Amino acid sequence: MNVAQGVAGPLMVSSILLQLAGVSGCPSSCLCTADILSCGAQGLEQLPAQMPTYIATLDFSHNRLARLEEGEFAGLPRLDALRIAHNRLTRISPGAFRNSSGLRHLDLSSNELHVVEQHYFLELVGLEELLLFNNRITRVESKALTGLSSLRKAYFSHNRLTDFPFFSIQEHSHPSLHTLDLSSNRMPKLPLEDIAALPAAVQSGLFLHNNTLICECAMYAMFRRWEQRGYGSVRDYREEHTCLVYGERRASVRFFQHSRFFQNCSAKVQSLPGEPALSLLAYEGDSVLLDCRTSFGRGRGRRQQLSYLWVSPDQEYVVPPGNNGSLRMFANGSLQIVAARRQDSGVYLCMALDRRQPPANESREVNVTVVARHGEDESFNTGFTTLLGCVVSLVLVLMYLYLTPCQCWCRRRPPAPPPPAAAHSPGNECSAQSSILTPTPPATTEGPGRKASGNSKHVVFLEPIKEVQNGRLRATLAIPPDHPKLQHPRGDTDSITSVFSDTPIVP
Repeated sequence: MNVAQGVAGPLMVSSILLQLAGVSGCPSSCLCTADILSCGAQGLEQLPAQMPTYIATLDFSHNRLARLEEGEFAGLPRLDALRIAHNRLTRISPGAFRNSSGLRHLDLSSNELHVVEQHYFLELVGLEELLLFNNRITRVESKALTGLSSLRKAYFSHNRLTDFPFFSIQEHSHPSLHTLDLSSNRMPKLPLEDIAALPAAVQSGLFLHNNTLICECAMYAMFRRWEQRGYGSVRDYREEHTCLVYGERRASVRFFQHSRFFQNCSAKVQSLPGEPALSLLAYEGDSVLLDCRTSFGRGRGRRQQLSYLWVSPDQEYVVPPGNNGSLRMFANGSLQIVAARRQDSGVYLCMALDRRQPPANESREVNVTVVARHGEDESFNTGFTTLLGCVVSLVLVLMYLYLTPCQCWCRRRPPAPPPPAAAHSPGNECSAQSSILTPTPPATTEGPGRKASGNSKHVVFLEPIKEVQNGRLRATLAIPPDHPKLQHPRGDTDSITSVFSDTPIVP
């Protein structure tokens, strides 16, 4: 084989590979691997005209795309995930996702979208996750999410929303939705009735922190209910839940930590059909409103066919207008605890009867717990604990000062200091030990330069004499060197033995 043939071989192989690449349709400057096409950070201003039909994951993040045109993904029937984050998208043309009903993951975050129009996602019936955070969205049209029946997660945080069409999200239209992130927007008020009508799964995953909410009792009561039910959207972001007092931006409060701003609010709890018994925590003196909601509906004609009855924890039947004044009941079925007391705690049962034919009834339970306001019990408990500690300390001091822990039977007072010859008489065996905690100081063996303490105090220093050795204080025992109880020399640190010493005293 000559040189020309040797060079032609590799060139032919390269040509074949290039031809295969051309047939596959992988755009230049992009990376095709298995069923993934990645064209990230290539400075693209428009999508490639040709893309492989087998692609399931398409990534065009960090480019300069400004618009999605009609039918741009129609040739990708297997498309499952589309990522166009960090671009310059301002609008999506009608039909842009035609033939993309199998798309499940769509990431349009960090773009420049201003409005989510109702035609954007009409074809995406299989979409499960929608990422639209960090745009400039000021409005979401009422039917923009209507066709997304498979939607599970939707993220709209870090936008400029002042409201949201909660009424368009219902259990029958979005049965799988459990995460809706609307945090870090500009919503001043919330449509509480529309939110209360959402399925419990949506409420538990509805994130509303870091908005410009105006402080009001109804808003506060809703978040308190979510906290009592253990919703993660509140539990995990308690410090980020803020509201503006009187709408002033400079007067922002974390209402879970500064609940004193809402002490005059009436605590309200709504019992929803199909939910287990609710639990409500109220403070003494609060006006608590229990709402008996049923599945019978709230229309005017329907409400006239309903009658309500409450049973208190004391098994008292309550009907409008209420009982002797502590409980007030309204025609719409709501029960008000006028001024909550500790004895009002317990389970309240609401029964609703539909008198139409055939008759039907429903019942709801609310567990109410009434506690003292924060700081009332604590101050009493703290004062009582302090007083009790002082009394116990005083008793212990008196016991130390006036009770003699004598361990021998002799009780006589020690005699006057005997002459040196009688210092070891048997009759004085218990004298030194009996003298502990007594006004009379014990007898000590006098030596050169040693003096016994003459002060009559309740603290007896058994070794007041110290000698200096090598510049350190050294205690000298008042015991003859040949005494049988002197087993080893004392250390330098045992310079002074106080009244609380455990060391036996030897005369």
